[in-house]
Amino acid sequence: MGISRNILLWASKNEWLKSRVPKMSFVQKAVKRFMPGEKVEDAIQATRDLLRHNIPTTFTHLGENITAIDEAEINSQHYLDLLDRIRKEKLDIEISLKLTHIGLDLSFDKTLELFVKIADKAMQLSNNVFIDIEDSSYVDKTIEFYRKIKEKHNNIGLCLQAYLYRTMDDIKSLSVINPWIRLVKGAYKEPASIAFQKLSEVNKNYVELSLFLLKEVIENDIRVAFATHDLKIQEHIRNEAAKIGLPNNAVEFQMLYGIKTLEQIKLTSEGYKIRTLISYGDYWYPWYVRRLAERPANVFFVLKNIFNK
Repeated sequence: MGISRNILLWASKNEWLKSRVPKMSFVQKAVKRFMPGEKVEDAIQATRDLLRHNIPTTFTHLGENITAIDEAEINSQHYLDLLDRIRKEKLDIEISLKLTHIGLDLSFDKTLELFVKIADKAMQLSNNVFIDIEDSSYVDKTIEFYRKIKEKHNNIGLCLQAYLYRTMDDIKSLSVINPWIRLVKGAYKEPASIAFQKLSEVNKNYVELSLFLLKEVIENDIRVAFATHDLKIQEHIRNEAAKIGLPNNAVEFQMLYGIKTLEQIKLTSEGYKIRTLISYGDYWYPWYVRRLAERPANVFFVLKNIFNK
């Protein structure tokens, strides 16, 4: 793992930086490039713009590791209200959330109770929910949670990380419950004992996992979303899908708002499924810095956007 990535991941957790950096005007300007705004109205307007290009979205209300149950109830109510808003607006928007945003650090059972309400509401409104994966200390608990929720809800997906050695085994163990999987590379600092440290190794494992998941799409009709901005990996997935007989509209990619938008438009024009992840909320600092850490070269891209007209 490179020094620059280590620095960014350290910065994402530093409390002094968390309290000061978001107030800096030039940082706010940089964030605007990758997040349409802090309000749900901003995310909805961005969705309308993307739907003109036939690109639906997924919303994430930023937040994690809350410290009080009343916060969990407030946050879960936000998602319930959001589902109503999505239905009212008649827009193709799914939702995605972190379990620690609705209390996983405090109570597994209470978090399950709150999530079931969200899952039930989503099912009633013909919508879907993805569970965002967090750092490795949460993986076992999150997978256990997913198994429980899938017993009665078939509209729920789970995010898994390619940089963890264990992920292939996790995918295979979940195959009996017909999982929905969003595959990402991973955005947390993890030790070499459990995670690949070199980007080349992560990429190789991502491709291996992708090939396995493509076969699962054919054999078990599961939903898989390949969440990557790496165009070479995307091309590899597209080629392999074609080889095994998957039509373009059976292959789904997910990408972040503001990143390679023209490529997203190109994918949908070629018949692939594409969904843009839009994040909003005032708790954007750790999320944003982790996004930069996924590819530290993005720091220079951000600086370029700050100083460009």
